[in-house]
Amino acid sequence: MWQCSVCNYIHEGPGAPDKCPKCGAPKEKFAALDQQRVDLVERSRLGNTLLMELDSYLDAIIELAQAGIEDDLDPACVKLYKECQDFAGFARQSLKAEINNHMNKGKWG
Repeated sequence: MWQCSVCNYIHEGPGAPDKCPKCGAPKEKFAALDQQRVDLVERSRLGNTLLMELDSYLDAIIELAQAGIEDDLDPACVKLYKECQDFAGFARQSLKAEINNHMNKGKWG
């Protein structure tokens, strides 16, 4: 793996590309990642994929809860739907913060 020192794009291949597909930086701006860094990138892909998948489920929870609120069957149900919606919103913000932490620590690949 090779990383662009300008935009942090990661290229997989036997050598650096002639220019960065993301920012256009020349080949000289790429550095080979050591095995420890390659392992971190590969490991981070699983965790980040799981976080992104959870985020998509939160979309469904928010939509279902909104439908339940609009249905307005009874106050206890509406209260539960609102609590679910609030929790999903909190979880979404927490997921975004965790993904941001991963990016800041170079755990995004």
